[in-house]
Amino acid sequence: MPIPTENVGSLPRPTTLQQALAGYDAGTTSREELTREQDAACRDSIERMEATGSPMVTDGEQRASSFATYPLTDTLGGTGLADNLAADGQYFAIFTDGHHRQLPRLTGGPFRYKTYAADYLEQAIPLATGPVKQAVIAPSMLALLYPLDAEIEGYSREEFLADLVDECEKDIRKCFEAGAARVSIDFTEGRLALRNDPANPWTGRNMLGEFVDLNNRVLDRFSADERRDIGIHTCPGGDMDSTHSADVDYAELLPAMFAMNAGYFLIQLASEPDRERVYRLLGEHSRADANGVPQVCFVGVINPQDPRVETAEEVRDQLVLAAQSIPVERLGSTDDCGFSPFSIDVKPKHGSPDVARDIAFQKITARVEGTRLASEELGV
Repeated sequence: MPIPTENVGSLPRPTTLQQALAGYDAGTTSREELTREQDAACRDSIERMEATGSPMVTDGEQRASSFATYPLTDTLGGTGLADNLAADGQYFAIFTDGHHRQLPRLTGGPFRYKTYAADYLEQAIPLATGPVKQAVIAPSMLALLYPLDAEIEGYSREEFLADLVDECEKDIRKCFEAGAARVSIDFTEGRLALRNDPANPWTGRNMLGEFVDLNNRVLDRFSADERRDIGIHTCPGGDMDSTHSADVDYAELLPAMFAMNAGYFLIQLASEPDRERVYRLLGEHSRADANGVPQVCFVGVINPQDPRVETAEEVRDQLVLAAQSIPVERLGSTDDCGFSPFSIDVKPKHGSPDVARDIAFQKITARVEGTRLASEELGV
């Protein structure tokens, strides 16, 4: 079997779609007009990703407000916010260029998703000719909806967490029922939890252990066979061509991350300054048996924040190097992050979202071809 390869999830939204989203928030674009733009972007995403030779595709999250907020609101601007939520929640992340992204705030219970990832997947699968994966948000991210230091009257934190775990399990199961080949859980807050940013209070509270335990409450509801196709994605953020936690040492994160009982991990690596060191850490901390499932390391060989397109030979060489530390039967390739996890993203280093979108497919093509070359060289 050749080395497996898959993308994380998102692709840059076309300028026309981003304009339609802004118009929908402003009341100048109808729901029907927005849906037409989303339909066109999803079809284009799948067709162009299939043209790269990718063995698995996504719709690029063209219908989602963001990787984190799709269950909660129709747009990043807050149009269509779910029940029991207010728009004035805490910052999820403050990025190195100074911009931030904000979560809603929970105001009462019960907590329920407004939209499940399978709602998008059901529309994507008929457009594809092969397997489709789906990314979902981690319960650890959505745990930040609950106020840090206050109790919501009539709805305790533990009641919320119980509802949250139920909803996250439902989100994943509905994806598999809809036909997903794989489901990956976005866990970018894991690395961020190891920072201590005075401007972002939740980051200084040593929450990584709580996050891992909470995510395992969901994962442990699935059998080993099911967990083979459930992944965890980690990265230092990726928005507006900027990151939020790239300065956090992987040596601090990986032992805890691999305590999660997922079957595979999508790991940002192409933008790491010392990739060989991280390969060794992956080989050391990933588990051959995580409650009945071997953990496969999909190493990042493509940097979505950099407009330069990697060559297939560069991808091949990194995978061959990684195979010196990671058993080849537990090695895969991926992109460092989604190409645009938030629906409104002007991609400043690329010049425009449309240029970034074209570059994304070139990069995916290089990843697919480079992974094929590595498989040949490694004899798999």
